[in-house]
Amino acid sequence: MTASAYIEPERPTLHLSGPKLRASLENLIHAAEMAGGVEQYAAAIRLKSEAFQEQLANGKVATVGLGEFTYLTTLMATVRRRIGRVLDSGGWHQLRDAMTELLRDAHVPGTADARITRFCKSFPEDREHRFMRDLAAELLHNVYPEQYPLMQRWVWDAKQNTGVLREIWHDEAAGDNVDHVVINVPDTHEAFIVLREELAGFIADNGVFRDVLWYIDLLQAQIYGDYINAQGGAYLKTDFSAGPDLLEQSRRILGLDRINRITSDATKTIDGDGHDVQALKRLS
Repeated sequence: MTASAYIEPERPTLHLSGPKLRASLENLIHAAEMAGGVEQYAAAIRLKSEAFQEQLANGKVATVGLGEFTYLTTLMATVRRRIGRVLDSGGWHQLRDAMTELLRDAHVPGTADARITRFCKSFPEDREHRFMRDLAAELLHNVYPEQYPLMQRWVWDAKQNTGVLREIWHDEAAGDNVDHVVINVPDTHEAFIVLREELAGFIADNGVFRDVLWYIDLLQAQIYGDYINAQGGAYLKTDFSAGPDLLEQSRRILGLDRINRITSDATKTIDGDGHDVQALKRLS
């Protein structure tokens, strides 16, 4: 699809709960203050995105090495535990070719949903490969963060009726109690764009005007982290195992548990098993 063929997609209307959003933002700020401040985590997300761009942007994905890609997978919580089977069954070159096609001309508007679908169809369409949707979303968001918001299944999975969107939804009939509500919003690129716009407006209304892209990511991770802590389901524990501190789930959801704290003290880490920030920088 070329830019000249672009047709403005239909924009869904999202009904979000102000009280739920305010509670999540307050939880995020409180938890982050106890661990060095929100700015530190925003910087870590930016660093993660820069690492992806250094390795994959501007056509470099076509020649990226397996070692560099494997390092990047450690920063993707729902990918790192599963990617081994894809490499074992189809091989590294098949995966790299699919990633190259995914990121080629990704700046062209109106192509997001088609390119994600095409990427996923490069692999078996079974339960064990559902996470490939998350891999596609991670690659697009981290390489092109302005064009592609977070679009992983934990943000919104229309088929399963689960994700961040559900946790902050306000139903006109049921109010904030949406346990038995089916949310009629597709998990398309445009829906995620609208969600990001709504969250950006909410964050701005609460006095945040810098690094808004990264604050939105943090807020969504906080929302879903709170859900994980409340539910503790088996699937969730597989990807985001529970921990004692208030931000552990949020860090793991975003892959920040593998990045060291952005401070001058190299002994302090965002999470105990994090990688050195300099190691990420050396990827370039």
